Amino acid sequence: MIIVPLALTIYAFIDCLNTSEEDTKHLPKIAWVFIILLFWVVGPVVWLAAGKTRHNSAGGTGPASWQRNRRQRWVAPDDNPDFLKSLKDDKDAEEERGRRDGGTGPDDKTPPAS
Repeated sequence: MIIVPLALTIYAFIDCLNTSEEDTKHLPKIAWVFIILLFWVVGPVVWLAAGKTRHNSAGGTGPASWQRNRRQRWVAPDDNPDFLKSLKDDKDAEEERGRRDGGTGPDDKTPPAS
């Protein structure tokens, strides 16, 4: 019975300490720390409800839209043109290095001279 209020107090206390002074609302940060610690159950609930400025993700209205947008933006590596271009650039650079060092490239059909 005591574990839930204790966990809530610890969570709110750590959240308050990690919140910047600019993101605290209505009271200074030190006042919120005292409220959370002195008013054991009510303080953490008030902190979570009204003490902190909550920022939505860019372009969305909340977590659900952020998750939707995130899934739509993900592209598999074999469908990502930037990734495929970087592979081609790496291959071209490796071939150029091989030619410059006098060795044969991966597509060369001539055997190395002995």
